[in-house]
Amino acid sequence: MASTVIPIWPGSSSFFPGETPFGFYDYQYDFQIDADKVAKFCAIRLGYPIENVELQAVNFYTAFEEATTVYGNELYAYQLRDNYLSLEGVTQSIDVNDSIITPSMANIVRLSQQYGEEAGVGGNVTWYNGRLTLQPGVQKYDLAEWAVSQSITGGIEIKNVFYEAPPAINQFYSPYLGTGPGGLGGVPAAGMYGFGYGYSNYLMMPTSFTMQNLQAIEMTNQVSLNNYSFNIIDNVLTVFPVPGTGLAGGDFDGGNDLYYGEYLVFQFVKIQERLNSAVTNGIGKISNSSNVPYNNPNYNDINSVGRSWIFEYSLALSKEMLGYTRNKYSQIPIPGAEVTLNGDTLITAATTEKEALISRLREYFDSTSRQALLERRSAETTARQNEISQVPMTIFIG
Repeated sequence: MASTVIPIWPGSSSFFPGETPFGFYDYQYDFQIDADKVAKFCAIRLGYPIENVELQAVNFYTAFEEATTVYGNELYAYQLRDNYLSLEGVTQSIDVNDSIITPSMANIVRLSQQYGEEAGVGGNVTWYNGRLTLQPGVQKYDLAEWAVSQSITGGIEIKNVFYEAPPAINQFYSPYLGTGPGGLGGVPAAGMYGFGYGYSNYLMMPTSFTMQNLQAIEMTNQVSLNNYSFNIIDNVLTVFPVPGTGLAGGDFDGGNDLYYGEYLVFQFVKIQERLNSAVTNGIGKISNSSNVPYNNPNYNDINSVGRSWIFEYSLALSKEMLGYTRNKYSQIPIPGAEVTLNGDTLITAATTEKEALISRLREYFDSTSRQALLERRSAETTARQNEISQVPMTIFIG
C-alpha cells in the first residue's frame, strides 16, 4: 500500500507578485515585505516546528490577502454609512479613499424640497398659473377638463385659487379729497371706486383713519353683501356668488353684472411632473451604496493598529484552512495504530475567532464615527465646565 504524502510547511518562503489569488496588493512594497512574515507567524502559531503544518506558502499568502481585503471592506462600509448622505449624487470619478468628506447640506435640502414645494416657497416642482373665463350663471368649473383643453396630461393639482372680492381700497374715496371726514371721504361706500390722487384740494388724514374705513368696508361686504368664497372637490371648483346674479359691490362692468375681474385665476402643479421629480438621472453619479467608488485599501497606508488586526485575521483564516485539510486526512495509519487529526477543533476555533475579530473591528469603527466623536466631545465639554465650576472664586477685599 502506497503511503500518503501530505505537503507541509517547509519552514520558510519567498513572496513574488502573482502568488495571491487576486493580486490586489502584490506590488505594494509593505505587503511584499509582510507576506513572508505573516506566513512564518501563522505557521509558528499553528505549531511549527514542533508539529507539522499541512499548508504551503500560497495558503498563507491567500489568507493574508483576504484579511487585508476584509479589513478594507469593513473600514469603507463604516465610512459609507457615515458619509453616504453627503456622497449621494456626487460624480463617481472622485477619489473617496483618500478624501476627507465634509458633511454637506445639499442632500438634506434636496430631501426637504417637497416641503418648500407644498408651502409654495421653492421645491423642485414648478407652480403654474392658470386662467379661465367666468361665465354668467355658471357656478361650477371643472379644472380637470380645463387641463385637458390645455394639453396637460396626467392631471393637475390645484394649489391656490385667487377668487376674492374687489379690494376695499377700490370702494373708498381718498381721504385726501374734499374736507376729510365731513363728506364721502369718511364714509364706507360699497361699490364706489376710488378716484385716485393728484387733486390739489385735499386734507391729509392719519393712516389709522384709512385703515378703519377699509376694515369697515370689508365688514360691510361680509355682513350685508354676497360674500366671495369657493369650494373645490376633485378639481371641480364651485364659486359663490353665482356670476351674473348680482355681486358684492354692485355693477362693476357697465351692465354685464358679471364679476370683478371676469377671470378665475389659480395656481397648480402638474401631477406627472411631481412624479417625475422623484427620480433624477444618476448616470455617472453615486446613486446607491454599490457604486460609491471605494477601492481596496493601500496596504502601505494601513497603520500598526490595522495591520495587527490583519495578522490575527490571517491566522484565523489559516487555522480554518488547516482544519479543512486535516479533515481530509482525518486518520493517518501508522505502524500498529492510527493518528486522528484535530480538523474539527481547528475549524470551530477559527470560526469563533473570525467572528470575534469582526465584532471588535466594527465596535472600534463605530466608536470613531462622527456621531460618537461629537457625543464624546460634548461629554468632555460638560465635564470641563463642571470641573471649572468647582474652582473657588477669588473674593477681592479692597
